[in-house]
Amino acid sequence: MSVERIVVVGSGGAGTKAAESLRQRGYDGSLTLVTADPHPPYARPPLSKVYLRGELELEKFFLALPDELDLRLSTTVAEIGDREIVLDSGERLPFDRLLLATGSEPRRLPGAELTGIHYLRNIENSDAIREAAQAGHRAVVIGAGFIGSEVAASLRQLGLEVTLVEGGRLPLEHVFGPEIGTFYRDLHVAEGVDVLTGAKLAGFDGNGAVKAARLEDGRTLEADLVVVGIGVSPRTELAEAAGLEVENGVLVSERLETSVPGIFAAGDIALAEHPFYGSRLRVEHWFTAANMGPVAAANMLGGDEPYDRIPYFYSDQFDTKMEYSGYAPKWDGVVLRGDPESRSVMAFWLENDRVIAGMSINVPDTTEPLEALIRGRETVDRARLADPDTPLEAL
Repeated sequence: MSVERIVVVGSGGAGTKAAESLRQRGYDGSLTLVTADPHPPYARPPLSKVYLRGELELEKFFLALPDELDLRLSTTVAEIGDREIVLDSGERLPFDRLLLATGSEPRRLPGAELTGIHYLRNIENSDAIREAAQAGHRAVVIGAGFIGSEVAASLRQLGLEVTLVEGGRLPLEHVFGPEIGTFYRDLHVAEGVDVLTGAKLAGFDGNGAVKAARLEDGRTLEADLVVVGIGVSPRTELAEAAGLEVENGVLVSERLETSVPGIFAAGDIALAEHPFYGSRLRVEHWFTAANMGPVAAANMLGGDEPYDRIPYFYSDQFDTKMEYSGYAPKWDGVVLRGDPESRSVMAFWLENDRVIAGMSINVPDTTEPLEALIRGRETVDRARLADPDTPLEAL
């Protein structure tokens, strides 16, 4: 079947990079990018960091767009029909290939409807948090995952009194374990953030506008603004309504094709077969989305290219730049290289003496050798792994 009409739904990293790659690969047919966002496509990582702090202008992180693109801003897709999508306006856009890159949305707290309670997903959210920070003095951040921790750091850098509330024992412990969870708790405490762990939110006080957050143990935290960062959910409603296989994400093959031939999915919503791990993975990070886009583009044009990148993500908090590679749902040991108190350290997660994931904090140029170490699946000597004088390549 010839490919003359391609529609992409979603303007994040996956959708925009796919559109760009299609033109780079020589596709000269009809290309439409549909997004509910009113802005031209942009990178989301700065929203919790440099953009939130007012250090980077919006125009600096707009994404490159390909030539001859029919860009439909502020446009919502009502349904996926038989080789066509139907817009809320009733307009029908036929396609030979469709890419769903609808991303994810923040999980919301029930009953948290007071003014001053914020979530972070888009430019408007980041603008609203920054505006509230300029007028406020005390912020409470609910959830010490990546978004919550990054926002807490940015608000503290803006001069606010910040309380970070986490239900678990340590920030990010569910991802990294206690060693790195302790590092991030100590980092925030050293920078003046009040970190409350093992703390459960009971509700909010305020008459129209939030005035305080209440914890189950009876404590009350005064707040001019609250930011909720308790995770995200993949936006799979369109896919489900169209009859695609969905299970904590849209099920796709190594080629990112869904259960319906000709329809592909990429980014936060894609639960993809991963050839290296031999299982399905869904990764919620900009890097994965941006790298899935070109693979989806190649395969929409008839290619047979698997998406096999080692999962990677990063996080900037205060003066630390963290990069993480790998996939470690479980491990039997963690090896540290360097001193966490110096804020320059590496960590390695092992299973049966094989490195399955690794992280660098303020240690540059480690991603490629780390990923080679993961792919090699060789057993390592833990003492050498902990030795900063032993190059990763030597392992």
